[in-house]
Amino acid sequence: MKRLSFLFLFFISLNLISGQEIDNDLLQIKRRMDSIKSFNANIELDVDISFINMPTKYGKVRYDKGESTKVTSNDFIMLPKRGLDLTLNEIFRHPFITVNRGEEYHKGVLCKVINIIPTSSKANFSIATLFMDVRAKRIIKSEISTKTEGVFTIYMDYQHYMDALPATVEVQFAVSGVKIPLRFLGKETEVDRKAIKKEGSKTGKIFLTLSEVQIVK
Repeated sequence: MKRLSFLFLFFISLNLISGQEIDNDLLQIKRRMDSIKSFNANIELDVDISFINMPTKYGKVRYDKGESTKVTSNDFIMLPKRGLDLTLNEIFRHPFITVNRGEEYHKGVLCKVINIIPTSSKANFSIATLFMDVRAKRIIKSEISTKTEGVFTIYMDYQHYMDALPATVEVQFAVSGVKIPLRFLGKETEVDRKAIKKEGSKTGKIFLTLSEVQIVK
């Protein structure tokens, strides 16, 4: 009898999840991002990471719809996993549900806060919290708990009210083990490998500045 009751509740919960609608404001932001076929821009990269000593680096960033964002430079190589997902491709790649968490101010902007919870095991994050500027139809802050790469908090500042893409991005991260969100290959970059191998969580900040942004819709 207990087993039947458990199965009954299990199937009810599945129906509730499958029948839950995705937040409409998030869908409007998604439609806006989906309208971008491609973009490219110059990029300036700085870091505040205790085990990396690196001067400002420069490169170019390019995005084509359906593909991952790519960064190129003569002076460094960066694996753009978090922070450069400006069109939210990774979040929208697999099915999910949303939970409304109310409203909260961020830098003077009243944001609608939602949780995104994947319903597919293929998603590489367990939960994400988005702070949405509903009027401007864009994300200004996100907190992403990944399954294997740690926790990332991303702040996006925009130059003009109606800009779809941010002018600056700050990525704060906390990762465990030896995994770090960047790999660098460039002149005048020093990496303290002993500090990386030490146990405990590694934290840091990455600062990205975009300029001469060109968008194709």
